[in-house]
Amino acid sequence: MKLYYSPGACSLSPHIALREAGLAFEPVLASTKSHKLQDGTDYYGINPLGYVPMLELDDGTRLREGPAILQYIADLAPTKNLAPANGTMPRYRLQEWLTFIGTEIHKSFSPLFNPGMPDEGKNISKTKLRSRYEWLDGQLADKEFLMGEHFSVADGYLFTVTNWAKPTGVDLSGLENVNAWHARIAARPAVQDALKAEGLTK
Repeated sequence: MKLYYSPGACSLSPHIALREAGLAFEPVLASTKSHKLQDGTDYYGINPLGYVPMLELDDGTRLREGPAILQYIADLAPTKNLAPANGTMPRYRLQEWLTFIGTEIHKSFSPLFNPGMPDEGKNISKTKLRSRYEWLDGQLADKEFLMGEHFSVADGYLFTVTNWAKPTGVDLSGLENVNAWHARIAARPAVQDALKAEGLTK
């Protein structure tokens, strides 16, 4: 398998999942700025949408969109408990989390990376994100992870986008449960390995 990624982008999430699952894969750097691979290949020829992540299977099949890739990875390693079994209510709860993270958190960060976005628009996004994280803080009050006692691919996804809070100026101060959860995820060996592989830690 190949994972097309850009350091610190949302592709960090499946990168973490692959390492948590213990699966063999080849990371392929696909710059979100130049949209080229390191050998000069035009990434738009691989993914016409131009963004990461993209997972390419050994038979050449390509899978787009982080939440779909995450569930595929989790299902390849069922004993790792990265996702509940298909067809169960816990699996739908996982999908509920993945949808929330994607639409309410991930996409709310997008305007903050847009240099053409006026400050007024950015402040609206920051206010929305703060309210969503305040809600998350309550959800994590009696949980070690989003799904309860087991780390899931949803934790890796939320961790990835939450890493964007500090560089974009989103205030997470006083959210003790969120910050404690973030520290727990950051300390996981697979997470540390992914961060190091992407050059995000020394």
